[in-house]
Order: sequence, then C-alpha cells, then structure tokens
Amino acid sequence: MLDWSHWLDAALPFLHSPLGVAIFIPLYALWVTLLLPGVWASILAGVLYGTWWGSLIVFIGACLGAEASFFLSRCWLKGWANERLKHFPKLQAVEKAVSSEGLRLVVLTRLSPAFSFSLLNLAYGLSNVSLRDYNLSLVAILPSTVMFCTLGALTGGRTSPSEMLAPEVSAWAWTFRIVGVMATVTAVWLVGRAAQKALINEEVDL
Repeated sequence: MLDWSHWLDAALPFLHSPLGVAIFIPLYALWVTLLLPGVWASILAGVLYGTWWGSLIVFIGACLGAEASFFLSRCWLKGWANERLKHFPKLQAVEKAVSSEGLRLVVLTRLSPAFSFSLLNLAYGLSNVSLRDYNLSLVAILPSTVMFCTLGALTGGRTSPSEMLAPEVSAWAWTFRIVGVMATVTAVWLVGRAAQKALINEEVDL
C-alpha cells in the first residue's frame, strides 16, 4: 500500500521553499481557471504558509486565475462559457445586470457567498464590464480568502501530516485559535449577508 503520509512529509519542505511557493501560485491559478473549487486549495495554503502569507499567496493565484478566465471567456471561449452558464440562471442574471451596473454590482457579487468565484469570472467575461472594474472588484475576495486560510492555519502549521491533528500542548492556544476562526467566519458571514441584501435592493433577479 502506498504511504501517502511519507510522501507528504517529504514534499512539505519543498512546498515551504521559495521555489515551492513560486509553483503553488500558478497551480492555484490553473485550479481556478479550470473552474475547480478553490476552498480546499485555500485551506491547504493556510496549512502550509499560515493565515497572512497563505492569504497573500492565494490572493495572487486567484487574481491570476481570474484574469485568465476573464480573457478566455471574453476573447476565445464565449460559446463554451455561454453553454456552461445556461445551467446557472443566477449567474446569467448577474451577467446581464453587471453589463449596465458596473463596479458596485461586481463587488457585491464577489462578496456574496451565493456565487462561485470561478463561474463568476466566466460571467464577467461575457458581460460588458470594463477590465478596470473587474480588476478592482478582486479586492472583495480578500475576506473569504483570509477566512479559508485561517481555517487551514488552525492546524498550527506543523511540519508533517502525521502531526497536523496532534493536540496542542496548551489548551489556551487552541482556544484562541478557535475563537479567532469563529470571529473571522462571523465577519465574512455578516459581509456576505449585507452584500446579498444590497443585491436584492439592486433588483437583480436572483
């Protein structure tokens, strides 16, 4: 039987190296471009690099992936993107509304948990939103990015997979971590709820 734990133990030092980070970023971008959910990759970044470094790495990778999806959707894959979005009526409504509303609505949809980041990139590419507004809206992914990286960092950034779930020597350390994660999740939830209310006020047919 293949010993995945041993393989991961050997891979972690490389992933922690500058070259490992340099490879992780484009891999994350590719992950997003392929419309795969970035949640688990973001949590892994938190495990490997901690909350703040992980958030920065994920943000850079997500931005690169978002740019690739946007240009592919707008320039080369319009037919494929349209077929993909037919299965998501909410995103079609967003695509039509964003074409006329611009930056404010783009930011609100970025903040709302009701929409997939990867699929939104396709919808924006099909809309008439400007590249400037699209790029500025990427700042709105930071709250959820920090949240998922914080969840990953809760493991303590240990150096081997076999140790990641080991109990912390200090119960207080785990208490502070859990409280921090709960506070982050609550803040992101409140922001998402506010964004959803604002979207309803915009009279977008969601």
